[in-house]
Amino acid sequence: MAGTSNLLKVRDYIGSMPSLPTTVSKVLEVCNNPKTSPIDLDRVIALDPVLMGKVLKLINSAYYGLGTQVTSLVRAIIMLGVNTVKNLALSTAVLDKFTSNKDFRALNMEGFWRHSLCAGVTAKLIAKKRGVDSKSLEEYFAAGLLHDIGKIPLNNALAEEYVRTMAVADRDRVSLHVAEKRTLELDHADAGALIAAAWHLDGAISDAARYHHAFDEYQGENREVVLTVAVANYYASREGIGFSGNLYPDKLPPSVFEELKFRKETLEELEGPVNAEIDKAKVFLRLAQ
Repeated sequence: MAGTSNLLKVRDYIGSMPSLPTTVSKVLEVCNNPKTSPIDLDRVIALDPVLMGKVLKLINSAYYGLGTQVTSLVRAIIMLGVNTVKNLALSTAVLDKFTSNKDFRALNMEGFWRHSLCAGVTAKLIAKKRGVDSKSLEEYFAAGLLHDIGKIPLNNALAEEYVRTMAVADRDRVSLHVAEKRTLELDHADAGALIAAAWHLDGAISDAARYHHAFDEYQGENREVVLTVAVANYYASREGIGFSGNLYPDKLPPSVFEELKFRKETLEELEGPVNAEIDKAKVFLRLAQ
């Protein structure tokens, strides 16, 4: 019964959240068409001057370091690619909904988002080292950045229960998602899937939110992204970069690194680049506040 009650509270909370802007929904729709051109995407984003301004600020930030001021959205889309700009627009819109202190009762907002930024930039760096197409790198960043969004409705709709859940994780020295299942009968991956369904998100972001702890259950087209986010999440938790409530992350089986053709030892080389990229990526949070 407790699990059903908790699920209803989380569903109600997600149902009460403002939906994503119509423009962003349209961006996702347009970008799902393989024939979409930079001009098509420009026309959609231009309908929302605030979103357009944020995307241009991101493109001209140190995060990209283009070295030249870009004032035309069409030029930016041509330079970065439709998929990159889509993920920038989506990430910014989702962060707009989740960067208020009122959304953080049990968790600390600053620690949570630093962990999320770390997972995002680490996923992107791993993908880059693996030789992933540069046009797909931002998808890895966005999936890593948003992988834990399911913790926010748990944290807000079930604040007292979530404090107890984190205490159980610490006491029993288990990963937070394991403690969530024990105490709440649902975990942040379940809640992340509910958010993705409510906002009609699909693709790598929703798959990473749903399966970053249950990657063995996922064999879809975004498997490499899901596995990469699982590694990036493990790295962020292990290194204590930020804090998302998970002091005892699950160790990843060697098969994950083997499948990605990425040596686990290479993670040790990422500390400097990760910290530098986190500082650059903080622009996402500033734009959302």
